[in-house]
Amino acid sequence: MKIKCDFCKTEYSLNKIPANPVCCAICGHTWMVKTSNKKNQFFVFVAALCALLSAIIFSIVVVVHYHAKSDNNSPLVANIVKTELAPDGNGINHFIVSGIIENKSDGIYGAPNLIIMTYDEKGNSVNAPETFNPPVTLLDAGARAGFVYTLRAPSMGVKKIVVKLEDFEK
Repeated sequence: MKIKCDFCKTEYSLNKIPANPVCCAICGHTWMVKTSNKKNQFFVFVAALCALLSAIIFSIVVVVHYHAKSDNNSPLVANIVKTELAPDGNGINHFIVSGIIENKSDGIYGAPNLIIMTYDEKGNSVNAPETFNPPVTLLDAGARAGFVYTLRAPSMGVKKIVVKLEDFEK
């Protein structure tokens, strides 16, 4: 550890902090060596850790917000208009989902595949998502296209049905 005389600024190297006052060999000034506060290092560490966590949380919020914003500004939108139950040849009920794909933009877009997901009352997925082709390949600006799809999975336990579009490009 290094110490310095407060009066003449002479520096000394010590192995440990002395318990008694120190006398300068050059000017004779006497002073008590102050112990360094180890708590400061701990607080600097905690502050750095907090700054790092804040940066990580900020980054996550920005990414989630951007992703949510880009989803909301999607040029194509798919919505369910009606769901009905219909029995198959074995008497098992299946949902028939009717809906619309709409192009909200000023450009022409290729219609991506549609994905239908089913959930129970707790929001847990009931069946595997089912993907199907859209009724049209291109949607002109402001155009709409209706779709009807019968779910292959039985309707047991299904309380919510959601439709979304696969990723697409202009």
